[in-house]
Amino acid sequence: MDALAPTPTPAQTPSRRIWAVWVVALSAYLVGVMHRTSFGVAGLEAADRFAAPPAVLSGFVVLQLLVYASLQIPVGVLLDRFGARRLVVVGALTMAAGQVALALATTLPLAIAARVLVGTGDALTFISVLAVVTAWFPPRRVPLMTQLTGLLGQLGQVLSAIPLAALLYGPGWTPAFLSAAALGVFVAVAVLLVVRNRPPGAAPPPPAPSPREIVDGLKKSWREPGTRLGLWTHMGTQFSGTVFALLWGVPYLVAGQGLGAGQASALLALFVGVGIVAGPLFGEFTARHPLRRSWLVLAVIGVTAGTWTVVLAVPPPAPGWLLVALVVVLALGGPGSMIGFDYARTFNPGHRQGTAVGIVNIGGFLASLLVAQAVGVVLGLSAGGYSPEAFRVAWTVQYAVWAFATVGILVARRRARRKLAADGVVVPPLREVLARRRR
Repeated sequence: MDALAPTPTPAQTPSRRIWAVWVVALSAYLVGVMHRTSFGVAGLEAADRFAAPPAVLSGFVVLQLLVYASLQIPVGVLLDRFGARRLVVVGALTMAAGQVALALATTLPLAIAARVLVGTGDALTFISVLAVVTAWFPPRRVPLMTQLTGLLGQLGQVLSAIPLAALLYGPGWTPAFLSAAALGVFVAVAVLLVVRNRPPGAAPPPPAPSPREIVDGLKKSWREPGTRLGLWTHMGTQFSGTVFALLWGVPYLVAGQGLGAGQASALLALFVGVGIVAGPLFGEFTARHPLRRSWLVLAVIGVTAGTWTVVLAVPPPAPGWLLVALVVVLALGGPGSMIGFDYARTFNPGHRQGTAVGIVNIGGFLASLLVAQAVGVVLGLSAGGYSPEAFRVAWTVQYAVWAFATVGILVARRRARRKLAADGVVVPPLREVLARRRR
């Protein structure tokens, strides 16, 4: 190659190649979401198969979130060291192994071990796919593509809710989960064939860091105020919708609000649809107004907390329109949480972005784990069990997380802006910007 030839950039790579890489990487994440949510459609069958009480079954979700959250920093370090392609392949195969184990399991310990494998593979997948997006798309398009990746991947819930459920209720437990495993192996092969860590001709990554450099990079990522801003962003925006969609939403709507199972399912479908529509809008706003991202985050937290306040203040059952409004607002949390990854990307150098994204991704899932468990504890302590009044009390545990995350956002934002000012980037107060526009 001519030594004077320019280094190819994502924008110079043929667009068909870029889109092919993205579609295959997105498919791996979408199938990963299917694996993540597959146990949710099999709750009653799992109770019969493993003779497990409801409290034990709910523990599957908490355990999965715990595994996912606890692995985020290690996965970020591995991502910086080995690259996205290897981690996506290993993640897909690990989840497939978990589904095979679950398909063949007849005892509770083996089923639990199977879900640990699924949670482990799931942890390897998402931030690795985001690394593919960052490497292959021009910086101006990364916020939008990040939103699209996160939200289109949620369509994996449809795979678990429709075809997987049809196999479960038709051929049965073992064929259903073996089919899910086969799909995981298929996407692993597709990633091996199509996905590369970076465009052809792009600058090679730096040498693999030593253990001491890994620890040093972790410390530097955490000390970066933009990383902490991303962590609190992810925490404050994501958890409420995640807890609602993965565990307590349907019981609340059915037992706490008196809806039928079909109506509750329709509201969860609305949840996914609104998120897909909102994601590109949030991504475009983030790309156009990078210095105002935190205001969108604070607005999402404020609207979510405010809507929950209205719903909980109304004696159940709440009007149908109010429950629809709640689901629509909760769906904004997913797109809002993706802004946290944008902070990690823009405030950290390339060789530390995997670690930074891993730190950010802990926030929402740790909060989801704690809130899901706290809601269950409050319901368990209530004499009424899954009663409307018990749910009204249980959902109030969310306010502590919103308050904690909001304080974290405000403190980290102040420090991040000080660093930007030291680098010559001054963020004028919002009131000054609005005053100029009125003139």
